[in-house]
Amino acid sequence: MIVLAGCEHDALRGFPYSETMLERLHRASRNLKDADPFVFDLPNSRGTRVALAGIKPDASTFELLTLGRQLAAALIKSGARRIAIVTAGLAARDAERATEAVVTASVAAALPLPSFKSKRDDKTKLKEIAIPGAKKPAWLDRTLAEAHGNHLARTLTALPPNELTPASYRRRVEKLARTNGWQSTFYDLAKLRKLGAGAFIAVAQGSPEPDAGILHLRYRPKKNSGRAVALVGKGICFDTGGTNLKSARHMHGMHEDMEGSAVALGTLLALTELKTDIAIDCWLALAQNHIGPKAYRQNEVVTAANGTTIEIVHTDAEGRMVLADTLTLACRDKPRLVIDYATLTGACVGALSTRMSGILTNRPQWLPTLIKSGEDSGERVWPFPLPDDYEEALKSQIADVKQCTLENDADHILAALFLRKFLVNDAAWVHVDLSAGNHKGGLAHIPTDVTGFGVRFTLNLLLDQKLIN
Repeated sequence: MIVLAGCEHDALRGFPYSETMLERLHRASRNLKDADPFVFDLPNSRGTRVALAGIKPDASTFELLTLGRQLAAALIKSGARRIAIVTAGLAARDAERATEAVVTASVAAALPLPSFKSKRDDKTKLKEIAIPGAKKPAWLDRTLAEAHGNHLARTLTALPPNELTPASYRRRVEKLARTNGWQSTFYDLAKLRKLGAGAFIAVAQGSPEPDAGILHLRYRPKKNSGRAVALVGKGICFDTGGTNLKSARHMHGMHEDMEGSAVALGTLLALTELKTDIAIDCWLALAQNHIGPKAYRQNEVVTAANGTTIEIVHTDAEGRMVLADTLTLACRDKPRLVIDYATLTGACVGALSTRMSGILTNRPQWLPTLIKSGEDSGERVWPFPLPDDYEEALKSQIADVKQCTLENDADHILAALFLRKFLVNDAAWVHVDLSAGNHKGGLAHIPTDVTGFGVRFTLNLLLDQKLIN
């Protein structure tokens, strides 16, 4: 892979076969500003394949990662075993950013997702990524940790619902916990009833298997770092919509409704691999939203763990129900910061499409930092407000709050306002509505529809922006 500055073809001079490359560019009338890389084979005995592209000096991280994905696809899908990444004509900082983006995308492309085909067609044979003439880059450990965390999130999200139930999910995570030295506590349904977690129980009670619960993982660095950061994830392993049953079109893909929990877990894995000095609590709300004789219904009133009574309006708004009690539990230890991740609302997809995710926070002074973290990481986010007057829509005549409304107007904002009611101890909180959790054809550096969005964003937020320092 060769990345040049803009259309500076002359930067190729000095490369082996430079005249051949320049001639082929001219013959193909290719401009390196074109969207796709220029791919061709060199006339050498090995038949070396070259993917050539140009970038503008002020390219965003998202643009660089997208270019990296295109370059990786051009070579890895053809069965490349070894890839060398070189830049030419770029300033040192631009060369570093471009190289990191291409390495990130190449690693993501080389890590396969689960396949259940009887005849495997694994074209990914990549064994080595080389950066000729360079020492080990300072960013490499971070890039690999992020890739491992993202791959874990995508792998779990891609598993079909008969392969990833709350019970099997828990077993997988507890095995990871033993490997990584995490402390693990599982709040099963009996424990949750004793805690008064009626919001979570309402969703879980429709399942034929009593395997739902909240899994709490703890990472503690060797050096005492004070109060932890809490990562909270929605882990609905399949969402039928419950009594308000989804149509086939809208139920298809609902095994991915646990992606928020997978992102929280993947972020924990990445931070653990980096041996961060930040203490982390990870809370996974594992359940299924089933249809059945015990499933919760519209107009029921349930009581959450913090004592708030909730009028059920729509059983397909189950994500905010399981998160409500999980957030309350996560806040009891007074974390420095709570971040929750959830494939929560179609309204956020309607507002932003699947190209970026929405963020909402009870600390509005953080909004510029959150936006910058999205820009710097290439996992772009955009903020929405939490106006108090919107709470009028959630007023109930018989309970403390409505779960949602029957309309879809601003549901991403109403969902966040609902969740805010279950924060205790004035917890600092960021809510990530994962509208970019699935983007057809891949997004930024990720080559699959399932994106695992959020791992790079969170590491940038905690380690680069140092939000909690």
